[in-house]
Amino acid sequence: MSHRHKVLIIDDEPAIRRLIQVALARADYATVEAGTGRQALEMLRRERPDISLLDLGLPDRDGLELVPLIKRESDTTLIIVSARDATDEKVAALDLGADDYLTKPFDTDELLARVRVALRNRMTRGGGVTAVSAGAVTIDLTARIVTRDGVEVHLTPKEYGVLELLARFPGRVITHRAIMDHVWPNEHEHHVEYLRVLVRSLRQKLEADPQRPRIIGNELGIGYRLHPGQDGGE
Repeated sequence: MSHRHKVLIIDDEPAIRRLIQVALARADYATVEAGTGRQALEMLRRERPDISLLDLGLPDRDGLELVPLIKRESDTTLIIVSARDATDEKVAALDLGADDYLTKPFDTDELLARVRVALRNRMTRGGGVTAVSAGAVTIDLTARIVTRDGVEVHLTPKEYGVLELLARFPGRVITHRAIMDHVWPNEHEHHVEYLRVLVRSLRQKLEADPQRPRIIGNELGIGYRLHPGQDGGE
C-alpha cells in the first residue's frame, strides 16, 4: 500500500476546513484538523503531518505567533492560508519560517498545486537531489554549473548566489531579505534595488523572454521564487 501524505488543516471556520478537506481527500491525501492554536500544536505532536495549512486568524492566539513554534516543534512544511493579504503580513510569516503563503479566497486547484510543490521540496530536501530544472534551464548545485538548452551559462558569483538559493527551494517564495542576507552576508544595510538589478540580469541570461519571465517569478513586494518543471510556470 502506498504512503498517503498527511495534511493538517488549522482553521477556526468549519466550512473552510471542510472545503479544504474535501479537495485534499479527492487528491488522495489523509487529513487531520484543528480549530485553535492549542489543538494545532497537539495534533502536530501526535499526527506528525507532512504539510500544515495555517490560518492566521485563530481564536486563541495570533497565527503569526504559531509559525516559529510549529517550525521548532516539527518538520512539517508550513503553508499559510489566510485572508490577510497585506504585504508586511506575508513577509513576516515567511521570515518567521513559513514555507509558502496562499491568500483567501483561493482556488482549490491552486491549493493542491502548492501542496504538490511543498511535497516535492520535502523529497528534494530528504533525498539529496542536487540538480533542479526549470524550463530549458538546469542548475547543478554540486558542480555549480548552470545550463540553458545544454549550453553553460556564465553567471557572476552574486547572480549564482541568488539562483542557488531559489533552486534549493523550488516553488517556494524567498523574501527579499532572505536573498540579500544570503548574497550580501556581511553588509548591514541592504538595498532591494541591487537585488532587482541582479534578477534582471539573471532573466536576460535565462529567460526566453525576459519581459515575460517564466522561470524566476516575482511576488510583488515580497520576494522571488523559482518555478520548477518543464515549462517554468507563470
